[in-house]
Amino acid sequence: MPAQLAYVIITPYSLLKSRTGGIIARLIARSGLELVGARMFAPSAELAQEYAALIGPGRRPEERSLQELIRQYVRQHLAPDPHTQRRRRAMVLLFKGDDATERLRAVIGNVSAHQTRGDTIRGTYGDLIADEKDVVHYFEPAVLYPPTPEEAEKKLRLWARYSDTDGGVLENVISYAPGETPERTLVLLKPDNFRFPSGRPGNMIDFFSRTGLFIVGIKVHRMSTAEAVEFYGPVRELLRTKFKEAVAARAKAALEKELGFRIPEAEERQMGELLGPLFGENQFENIVRFMSGRSPAECELEARSQPGSQKCIALVYEGANAVSKIRDVLGPTDPIKAPPGSIRREFGSSVMVNAAHASDSADNARREMAIVNVADNNFRRTIEEFYGP
Repeated sequence: MPAQLAYVIITPYSLLKSRTGGIIARLIARSGLELVGARMFAPSAELAQEYAALIGPGRRPEERSLQELIRQYVRQHLAPDPHTQRRRRAMVLLFKGDDATERLRAVIGNVSAHQTRGDTIRGTYGDLIADEKDVVHYFEPAVLYPPTPEEAEKKLRLWARYSDTDGGVLENVISYAPGETPERTLVLLKPDNFRFPSGRPGNMIDFFSRTGLFIVGIKVHRMSTAEAVEFYGPVRELLRTKFKEAVAARAKAALEKELGFRIPEAEERQMGELLGPLFGENQFENIVRFMSGRSPAECELEARSQPGSQKCIALVYEGANAVSKIRDVLGPTDPIKAPPGSIRREFGSSVMVNAAHASDSADNARREMAIVNVADNNFRRTIEEFYGP
């Protein structure tokens, strides 16, 4: 069976209630599908209406009433707020794999007034409250997804068509109190989280939700070698200088053991001056290889700008004191030194393989967001490459 492309929309309410991480964790870990794209949307009334019109009756008789509830929900809750006209945030995730729509269905499930178990996403995060006459008083589906591959294609072509006008790194979607000044920061969920399908990426997003910040941008990104060199460029010189003493001591111990005589302190310092920068440069190459799949020395000049083999998720968080709040939850660079309950303590394993990156200042956040280009619409390209123009 050929691979299918399918999608999941995390609803504005699920985003607002910070259920995003838990939902993503289940989608990746339980479906076994590959996450190949992601984009934030602030749907217009036109997009919401067109999407609602594409929602079919469902494949089974028992789904028909649910599908009608979903149509009404989309018109009312995916469109801009009718009172403030402020657009609402929605996150659209693209999944690829064999039998993708059915595998997503199994993980997501349905929602009903008689739901008593939390073994599916809708069973845990969705709600349907009806009275004794089956009149629905409250409905929240948690996520939206296509029931068939045919609907997936029609709906994804629609979202692709609106992905520039209604999607990207969102502006003016959050209301702040008078005098409250928001800032933005970048988070990268690093490649070690995508070695195999697991709940790690979603679980880390759940950790970041403690900050009370808002996700306004998301992108599945394969960092090129050139991007990795530019992104980590500021640490390059630091690496070339910080290891001089440690490298000198290791070289002295190895040579004294091998040669059988003592190396004086002055010569030890000279070895540090000579070997320290070389060791630091090697560490920098390792960082670039870890993030992109290739170090600069391993690829031709023209190939350095091509997307790398390693996947990460880039997230833009917005809110008051966003930089410091994210850094507090992330923890220090070295997981061993990170406090319990921090992301790097829970998910990191070394100074380099430390689960996630977060900008350390508002200026660096702007620099790093420009390099990763979270607004870049690889979401639409993924859809068009799969289905054709």
